[in-house]
Parts: sequence; C-alpha cells; structure tokens
Amino acid sequence: MPAAAALGLTVTLLTDQPDAHRRACAKRPELPPPDVVACDVRDFREVVSRTDRLGRPDAVFTNSDHLQVQAALAADYFGLPGKDWRAALRAKDKAQLRRSLAGTGADTVRSAELGPHDDPAGPALRGLPFPCVLKPREGVAGEDVVLVGDAGELAVCCREIRARRPGAALVVEEYLEGPLRTLETLGDGHALHTLATFRTDLSPLPHFIEERLTLLPGPPLPHATDALRQLRALGVGFGACHTEYVVQGDRARVVEVNYRAIGDQCDLALADALGIPLFEHILRTHLGERLPGRLGIRADGRVRVEYVCADRGGTLTTAPSASETEHDGVRLVYRPLRATGETHPLHRTNRDYLGVLRATGTDQGRIDRAVEEFLAAQRWEIMSWA
Repeated sequence: MPAAAALGLTVTLLTDQPDAHRRACAKRPELPPPDVVACDVRDFREVVSRTDRLGRPDAVFTNSDHLQVQAALAADYFGLPGKDWRAALRAKDKAQLRRSLAGTGADTVRSAELGPHDDPAGPALRGLPFPCVLKPREGVAGEDVVLVGDAGELAVCCREIRARRPGAALVVEEYLEGPLRTLETLGDGHALHTLATFRTDLSPLPHFIEERLTLLPGPPLPHATDALRQLRALGVGFGACHTEYVVQGDRARVVEVNYRAIGDQCDLALADALGIPLFEHILRTHLGERLPGRLGIRADGRVRVEYVCADRGGTLTTAPSASETEHDGVRLVYRPLRATGETHPLHRTNRDYLGVLRATGTDQGRIDRAVEEFLAAQRWEIMSWA
C-alpha cells in the first residue's frame, strides 16, 4: 500500500474480509484509503465479474499464497501483464510442482498424492522411503507439515491432519536432508533478477518452523543457478518469487515455490538491506513496465530476522511492545504478532510466533550481538491452561 501511494496509484481492494481490512487501513491515516470491496476472492469468476463492474483496471496484483492463480486469470482476462496462471498453479499445488519438475527433467523427488479418502497404506506409496514428509497439497506457513518415521506414524498423522482439514488432499514425499536456503527473485517476464538468498534455521524435527533467517552475502553458486533453472522449467519469471531449497552437494533440491514476495516481515528487512524500492518495482512489473537492467542492489547489506515462538499453549501475559531503535550501525525493529491477553493453543507452525525482530546493517557480528542483547533483555510469558 505505501508503494502504491508512492506511485500515485488508486487502489481498489477486493477481499472476503472487508471489515478487517477497513480496520487495518484506518490505522495508517497517512496513506490514501483504498476502496474496499467485498468479493469471494477465491473464485476467479467472482474476481473477474466484480472487477468488470468496477471498470477495467491498470493492474491486478496479490501477494497472497492462496490467490495467485485467481489474480493471474483475472489479469489475463483483462489483457493485463501478469503471471502465467499455469505457473502459479504449479507453484501452489505441491503435487503438481513435483510432477512438473520431474516431467521437464529439472529434478525428481519421490512423492505421492493422497486424495481425501485414499489409504496411506495403499499402492500409491509403495517404494517411498522413510522418513518422509507429509504435508497438505496446498498448505502454507508450515501448517501440518511433519516428518514421519514409518508407516504407522504416517497413518496416524494422516488421520490427524484430515480431522483438521476435511476434504484436503495430502502429499507424501521423500525427506530432503541438508541446509535450507531461500532464493528471492524478481522478473518482468523478460529478465529474471536474483535478489538475495537467506539461510533458514528451523525448529527441531519432526516439525518445520522457521525460527531465524539470515541474509547471505550473495546467492551461493552453483545452487542459485540450479534453482533458477528449475524456476524457468516451471514457467516462473514474472513479479516476485520466494523459493526454498535444500543444498545437497552441487544441487539445489527445491522444497517449495511461493510465487510471491517472501513474507513474515522478511520482505521489509530485505528492502532495507538491498537499498532499492522493492515494492515499487514489484508493482511496476504488474503495470507492464520493464525492470532496469541493473537494479542497483547494494552488496554490503546484512539482515537477521528472529522469530519469538510460543513453546506452549495458553494466555500471553507478558511481552514487549513494538519498538524501533538504531545503534552502532544496526537498526532493530520489533513487532509483536500476538497481543497480551490473547489465548491460543500450540499450533507447531508459524502461527506460534509471538513477535518478530528484524535487524539490518552492514556488519553481521554487530547485528548478531544486537539481536542477542535484545532477546536477553525482553520477557515473553505464557500462562498455561489448567
């Protein structure tokens, strides 16, 4: 929204949660308020119909994991620049992602898709090695992603996930062991720019919760090149894309492709570190503008993003408030993600985040010290349920 305001754009926001968005926009009175319009945004036909009634737009954009296909189809309907809806579908559908990469010869990860009523002990999973990863076909934020050690664990976890997600399809795939990295890219349909790579530190298995992301000095070769090759095989090349991969020797084994900008406030830290108008660039691509040949990315920017996670269910009774400081060349921004007094179960996903601390500067050692000192000085207390 600030980027749209900087570009002088008039924004109409289609959403199935209009009241929540109006409340959020009211908290930013310095920004031009968007026209918030109620719409069943998960149905591309409704998006097209509602947009047509409002008048032909100059661009259709979303940064939602769930709505990339709908936005791509709407943009295509109005003859606007946008992502290939097929590529958006390949990225969103984790079973289709595996089939597409294998079908193009880009990479093969042993996997199987389970329909809502398929037996996890059935023939589809024969030959799949344990341990393996079980996850929803169209999940996000590490929700219901779990490492299972044998057929018994697989059957139990399938039942538990299906109880929480009736009718959801699941994917079972071989466990890709190794250091986890991200690749952040930005394309205009002609050129695909590599922006950055983060190292990702995860929670202990069997769950996959991102606890820390650290910006690396540069996209490591040959892994970034290999990941780019696989993105092109999927048809990815327009707008922002956040790809996660595991390093195995010289190979980049893609874990998932999120055809939007990196989230959980890493995008804000990344824009600071790169020193470029990242969000304006993203919107300009959707307006049909070509990206500059050189984006002018600074090479010395460093980032560490730390997530404070709940370790139990209960009521958050003590937590620091939002803050923003700059000292010794390090900018620290802390934002709470859960208010004191709120009561939540333990999800074992990103929903357990209590707050996020993002640190930017040019000296990694100073950044690390600043983060550790901040965390040591603060208190987060949860009163467990009886």
